[in-house]
Amino acid sequence: MAQSVPDVGTPAPPVAVTPGHSTKRRLLLPFGVVLAIAGTAAGIWYLLSRPSEGTLQISGRIEGYETDVGAKVGGRVKTVAVREGDPVKQGQLIAQLDDDEIQAQLQGAAARIAAAEQQARQARLQIDVIDNQLREAQLNVLQSQQDNHGRIYQAQANVAALEAQLKQAESQLSLARLNRDRFARLWRDGAIAQQQYDQAQTTYDSALASVEAVQKQIEAARGALAIAQTSNLNPAIRRSQLAALTQQRQQAIAQLQAAQADIQNAQATQKQIQAQRAYLNVLSPIDGVVTARTVEPGAVVASGKTLLSLINLNTVYLRGFVPGGEIGKVRVGQPARVFLDSNPKQPLKATVSEIDPQASFTPENVYFKDDRVRQVFGVKLAIEQPDGFAKPGMPADAEILRE
Repeated sequence: MAQSVPDVGTPAPPVAVTPGHSTKRRLLLPFGVVLAIAGTAAGIWYLLSRPSEGTLQISGRIEGYETDVGAKVGGRVKTVAVREGDPVKQGQLIAQLDDDEIQAQLQGAAARIAAAEQQARQARLQIDVIDNQLREAQLNVLQSQQDNHGRIYQAQANVAALEAQLKQAESQLSLARLNRDRFARLWRDGAIAQQQYDQAQTTYDSALASVEAVQKQIEAARGALAIAQTSNLNPAIRRSQLAALTQQRQQAIAQLQAAQADIQNAQATQKQIQAQRAYLNVLSPIDGVVTARTVEPGAVVASGKTLLSLINLNTVYLRGFVPGGEIGKVRVGQPARVFLDSNPKQPLKATVSEIDPQASFTPENVYFKDDRVRQVFGVKLAIEQPDGFAKPGMPADAEILRE
């Protein structure tokens, strides 16, 4: 019986393969790796960027210690060199006041110095005249009546000179009165400052005092003239004349001393006004950032009025609230970390710097009734190195670390 031999030349039937099966296996492997890496990264980010368990978590807002900068003197603002958000350095010129008023004050002080110096010169001349009269009277005790006529002439000339001086003083008084009345109307209308009206009043008072002083001098000179006209060779009369001249000299010396005192006062006022020039330049007291600009050029400000507000970004802090039941776990000096929304992966080191001594209700910006009735304690977390990242007004989260 014959055996059948397989046909080795006939190829085996092909195995059926599903299209795309091996391709899917190759794609699933990298996709799983990507998912694993992403999950690991998300977990690391969550652990690094969010507060860890076992810490006291709070939310709040970045705040700072604001410095209000004002002028030491009042006046009209000439320039303001910075605006909100501009950085400033300590000692930098940030505003300047107009110096027109200072210049007017300096002119007034110079005028008072000139007037006082004029009074001093007149007093010295008066002393010289009286000294001459005294020497003349002492030398002419035993002289004839003719010498007495010379004294009469001298006294008459003195009276005439004083009367001329009185007219000049009265003219100055009239002018000072007109200026004072005009400045009074302007001051009542609010057109000028109180200081300008006070200067006009002071000028008027000085002119009035000058008139009264000259009038007294005229009275004394007329008395001396009357004595000279009635005197003769009688030694008693001569001695009375000497006594009168001595008294006049003492009065002239007193006037000279008063004038010298007026000069010193006016010079001191002038130096004080000159020193106030430096106050017209407003300098920044700190390194910081401008947070508010409350005036513009042309505004009239009083002494001490705030012109600009500054904040030092290196001394900012987070202001938050801790529930009343948790405040016993917080103390001043306790370490903390602040998380900014702009960079949550890099928390800023902080320290509890202040705790409110009394509890308060939850702030008004909480809109749920159940939360509003809870009592909380306000705390401040001083940020050690803000580096300009933490700015006032920014919301932030924080965690107070357990020790």
